[in-house]
Amino acid sequence: MKRRDFIKAVGIGTVGLMLDGQIFVEAKGKSNMEVKAVKLYENGFMTQPFALGGEDGVEKFDAAVKYRSSLQNFVIDTGKEVILVDTGTPEDFPDQVVDEKTQIFMGKRIEYYVDALKTAGYQPEQVSKILVTHKHADHTGELAKFPNAKIYMSSAEADALELTDKNIVRVEYKDGPYHNFPDAEKIADGVYLIKAIGHTTGNSIIIAEDNGTFYMMHGDVTYTDEALYENKLSVVFEDKAAARETLDRVREFVRNNPTVYCSTHTPLGYENLEAKKIVDLNNPPKPIPPTEIAQTKATGKYVCSICGYVYDPAEHDGVAFEDLPDDWRCPRCRQSKDKFNRA
Repeated sequence: MKRRDFIKAVGIGTVGLMLDGQIFVEAKGKSNMEVKAVKLYENGFMTQPFALGGEDGVEKFDAAVKYRSSLQNFVIDTGKEVILVDTGTPEDFPDQVVDEKTQIFMGKRIEYYVDALKTAGYQPEQVSKILVTHKHADHTGELAKFPNAKIYMSSAEADALELTDKNIVRVEYKDGPYHNFPDAEKIADGVYLIKAIGHTTGNSIIIAEDNGTFYMMHGDVTYTDEALYENKLSVVFEDKAAARETLDRVREFVRNNPTVYCSTHTPLGYENLEAKKIVDLNNPPKPIPPTEIAQTKATGKYVCSICGYVYDPAEHDGVAFEDLPDDWRCPRCRQSKDKFNRA
């Protein structure tokens, strides 16, 4: 009889079969996990001062420089369950209109969220969990479409959204540190929700691990990947010091772990994902300027580009947005008038 022995082969995730002194290496534990983008808007832009000017000041950057913008959220298929990361804008979210004051524009809607999820290959009834990075409407707009899914978010964001339904799971980051992040909670095998405040006071990021690669879905820690590489904060944060600490931790993590950086507001989010492109902070990608910008007709409404609040003159005694005082603030997120886009 020929001698056959199983041995461990050199290398991660492999085993060897020894047959008469010969080693045949086979893959072990091939992953069933898939991370996909749910594509919602395309052909938008953001200005350099908006994307990079949070600490140095917008005047230090060139408003004529624009980066591509879009909107996509993500779905993690673990092979055992389907987990969403954020749920896009509400169906009734109006189209935005570009003018010379626009700082960020998501672009033209491709599909409503549930339709986009189906395009990605999933039916709503397959979804068992939803992980929320933060409270803004472009991340939470369609939570109500999934009444049977458990919705995981920080207590701070649940309070801000006044969510008390029985399917809301208030994450307390009970599992402690995850790599260099102090506070995290394991949601499923290889899937972690991590405390990363700053953009909002309850902000989280999600990391999915797959065969030694880390997929980081970070909400709006940065709005464009150029900010990650240039180590710059956007102008949108509720706690600047915490936002800086979070970006520092993100950069430390991606420097030490092979990470695919899955952004929400730039096409690089899904381009990185589809190419499985690993972040290399020493070799930033060459910026690609927007070549096509979607346009629609104005309705008289204005939309907060940060939280999605819609100002409709019909609901405010006919007062036009332009006639509001200069110190008027968004009722939801307290951002100034210049963060609103025409719709």
